[in-house]
Amino acid sequence: MSIVSTKASTQADKKSNNHPSKIKVSGVILVDKPQGMTSQQVVSKVKYLFKSPNHDSKKAGHTGTLDPMATGLLPICLGEATKFSHYQLDADKSYQATILLGSQTDTGDADGQVTAEAPIPAFDDAMLDKVAQQFLGAQQQIPPMYSALKKDGKKLYEYARAGIEVDRPPRDIVLKAIELKAIDEQQIQLTVTCSKGTYVRVLAEDIAKTMATLGHLTALRRLQVGNFKIDETIALADLEALPLEQRQTYLLPVDACIDINAELTLSSEQCERVQMGQRLNVIDQLTDDLRSYITAAIDQHLAANNKSAAGHQDIEDIKDGNEQQLVHEIPVDIRLINEQGAFIGLGAVSLNGRLQPKKLIQL
Repeated sequence: MSIVSTKASTQADKKSNNHPSKIKVSGVILVDKPQGMTSQQVVSKVKYLFKSPNHDSKKAGHTGTLDPMATGLLPICLGEATKFSHYQLDADKSYQATILLGSQTDTGDADGQVTAEAPIPAFDDAMLDKVAQQFLGAQQQIPPMYSALKKDGKKLYEYARAGIEVDRPPRDIVLKAIELKAIDEQQIQLTVTCSKGTYVRVLAEDIAKTMATLGHLTALRRLQVGNFKIDETIALADLEALPLEQRQTYLLPVDACIDINAELTLSSEQCERVQMGQRLNVIDQLTDDLRSYITAAIDQHLAANNKSAAGHQDIEDIKDGNEQQLVHEIPVDIRLINEQGAFIGLGAVSLNGRLQPKKLIQL
């Protein structure tokens, strides 16, 4: 070994000793977002609270924005868990809100300026039940101008603040449950479970219009995201009051956002190969239960793709040989587990036995 390489090695060793590798903080924490903070501000605070001389918490993100006025469940992913956050971005969400009738604001909530007023008709819970039924199910909704959606690379709220209104295409949403209750002669309580992309502010305005008046939100609280519930959260102030060791006990596993139950156990050799990005042939490891899971997922995929054209379609309905072969190549997400039962990531497996590594964790 040359003198130059020896010196370089010695310097690298000293650097390693002076700056040992930090422990990457990975997991999901369910925060009860306080009023007045943006979702990104909460993420930044959580990153700070899990940071230490020995812990790296730089990588983090939330699974769906809450407005500054809103409170409630905000799942935050740290480290390796960020790879799976999209499962909660796509999940159904439940909210409870207060609608003040008689006035409309430019933002659709109490943070905005009143732009119009209207008289409030008499109403009761029986009337509110009828109104609620009109909003149940699949429909389209036009996003508000005060939103973070982008047009031509610019956020809509930036246009709105400049006094510019732009066309927004309607988006498909589904209201899966909705309840309206009278609070007093001016306020009603809205409880709703809805698909991703639903703006409760717009829903509140539409409900008020159906009641022949105007309205805006004065309170909004998120109660559920997918399988996560509000009673599983910790308040940001309570988290801050704890020492780091106790904060870490509130971290859920890195795969907490994934709503897939099916799993495939890989040998140590197979684990090494998928970590290198190699495909595997796991045809002999596909049990009847796994085949049923893959088949059901493919049915869902085909039904969604053909809904507007040929309607729902089962695998058995595809008779063409080439199409049948193609169906057996459709990949389906599955959990990958090592021989010790630990989660190592997600793979995409098809009925022909091909397994493609997709998102793998590195802890």
